[in-house]
Amino acid sequence: MRLLLAVILMVPVLAQQPDQQPKPDEKAAPAPAKPADAQAAQAPAKAAEQAASPAPAGEQWFTGDIDFGYRWRTDVGGDFLQYRSVVNLTEGPKLFGLDVTIVDPKKRLFDRLDARGYGWGGDPYNTAHVGVRKLGIYDLNFDYRNIAYFDAVPSFANPAAPLGFNEQSFDIHRRTTSVSLDLLPGKHLVPYLAFDRNSGNGRGIETWLLDSTNEYAVPSLLRDSTNNYRGGLRVEFSRFHLTLEQGGTTFKDDDLASFSGTNPGDRTTPALGQTLLLNNLQQAYGIRGDSIYSRALLTANPLSWISFYGQFLFSEPQTTVNYADVAAGNFVELSQLSFYSWQQFVGVGAAHQPHVTGSAGLELRPAKRLRIMESWMTDRYHDAASPLSTQTLAAAGTANKTVTGLNYAQVVNYNQQQTDVLFDLTSKLTLRGGYRRVWGDATVLAGQFSQSGEFASGTLDRNVGLAGLTFRPWEKLSANLDYERGSSDNVYFRNSLNNYDRTRFRTRYQATAALGFQLNLQVFKNQNPSPDIAYYFKSRENSLAVYWTPDGGKRISVMAEYDRSTLSSDINYLGLFLSPSFSAYRDNAHSATSAIDLAIPRLARAKLTLGGSLFVSSGSRPSRFYQPLMRLSLPFGKHVYWNTEWQWYGFGEEFYLYEGFRTHVFMTGLRVTR
Repeated sequence: MRLLLAVILMVPVLAQQPDQQPKPDEKAAPAPAKPADAQAAQAPAKAAEQAASPAPAGEQWFTGDIDFGYRWRTDVGGDFLQYRSVVNLTEGPKLFGLDVTIVDPKKRLFDRLDARGYGWGGDPYNTAHVGVRKLGIYDLNFDYRNIAYFDAVPSFANPAAPLGFNEQSFDIHRRTTSVSLDLLPGKHLVPYLAFDRNSGNGRGIETWLLDSTNEYAVPSLLRDSTNNYRGGLRVEFSRFHLTLEQGGTTFKDDDLASFSGTNPGDRTTPALGQTLLLNNLQQAYGIRGDSIYSRALLTANPLSWISFYGQFLFSEPQTTVNYADVAAGNFVELSQLSFYSWQQFVGVGAAHQPHVTGSAGLELRPAKRLRIMESWMTDRYHDAASPLSTQTLAAAGTANKTVTGLNYAQVVNYNQQQTDVLFDLTSKLTLRGGYRRVWGDATVLAGQFSQSGEFASGTLDRNVGLAGLTFRPWEKLSANLDYERGSSDNVYFRNSLNNYDRTRFRTRYQATAALGFQLNLQVFKNQNPSPDIAYYFKSRENSLAVYWTPDGGKRISVMAEYDRSTLSSDINYLGLFLSPSFSAYRDNAHSATSAIDLAIPRLARAKLTLGGSLFVSSGSRPSRFYQPLMRLSLPFGKHVYWNTEWQWYGFGEEFYLYEGFRTHVFMTGLRVTR
């Protein structure tokens, strides 16, 4: 029934309503003309008043538009969890968009107020913005974002798990709020205050891991938040800018997991002749942290041929951790070749981390065609921690208790220096060349299977050459080429940037006033030649976009984009029981997006849009996704439009057929403008 109703709403036959015109006898009589000398005397006063007022003469005090309506969705065919993980559009009344501006000509409490909002009514992503300002007095801004983050792809993390089950799924809302207030904007001294909050809460499924014998998926409750309070002073002159800021952050993360029943875990074979089981679990951990930081930023342009900047940030975060779990079932301790039916683990810890970040740079212009840019940055922190844990294992009336205390520190230093030279060889050709050096060292807590002891140390040493050009042979054509090649003597991780090449080419061609082209090419290669790693990664991406808007798009406009990408990755790694293994991944993809806007004859300002997007890939995990679209916009008078839209979502995978889905989505509503 809802599908039939949506189809009826999609194809109405509407007659355009003519704009209402005043009748001849309703026209206002012309005002009597003023003497010429009176008009001349009042002209400067009027000009000054219009310049000071944010609302020019004749401008409305309220302008903007609102787009609202209703969305229907047919029953999702296939896997509903995959649909929510990829699309997740819901039914019901919606506020698709709101964008309004209020101007107060008398400038009482404010000069201008802007409000925007998109995606309200249960959509997975919605935003809001409110900005209020009074010229020279204050500038207040509020921003809000809400992301409904759902992920329950059945094959993720464990493709062998039962269909429809994902042991790393979650259904959370991630919200960010930002409020800032600038006082005396536009003056030389601008005090400011700001507050930022990022929080998340929801449910999920996570794995409870006991040694390395088995993993048990259990439901969990998730909640975290980070608050950032800051304030400072900006000093602004034409050739000099200074920002001094003091701030602080608070952080907390809580996780609760529980299970009661029979959970065999991921292990499909017995251990030492017995089946491992989890029958009951209560787990909780909480993390609390806070930090005070200071920041200074300086930019200056003392002479026409030189400018420089510098930034310094010091923070000192502190973190405490509390963890506890109680579990019952049939577990095994391989190191002792014994089974136990109950275990308890309690852990506490605290960490202290002084953190220093600094950067500086300058730009020299010694000649008209020459620019030299130098930049440097460093990031250093020292982490001192003191964890303490107690584990108790019980079986057949016996108990074994283990207490472990550690005092360890980790140190990470990162540095980068870069030099760039730009030279205008001609008025149409600019050449670029440069050099970047990256170096650092780190000492961190080693992994579980480390053969080198409790800590692992490493160094980073990379040299990178940079080159490029910008070519503008004539006004309608421009091209950019960037190339960088890096060589590393030491890296931290097996798949870090090691010996790599990156090439990017971008060009734009405006063939006519109505026809434009854009071409992007990118190739990236990275390899680690160490025999025990033999890592090789290569990706290519080529895209072409065409834009056609004859006569300014009055009757037709066309946008079409096509992207071809390939990716390959090979690496040696240690698999089960530290046995040598090899991983190879391939992906070859085609993606395209298009939209054709057509003006409907005999219906002024009516428009039909046809288009959509698609994605088709082959390789290690071939998949396909189709999203055709049709939209109709019909005017009701001068300020009201009726919009109706249809979209079809179809997704499928060759190796995981059960993850496919398909559905129709319909929307209808009004757009009111003023």
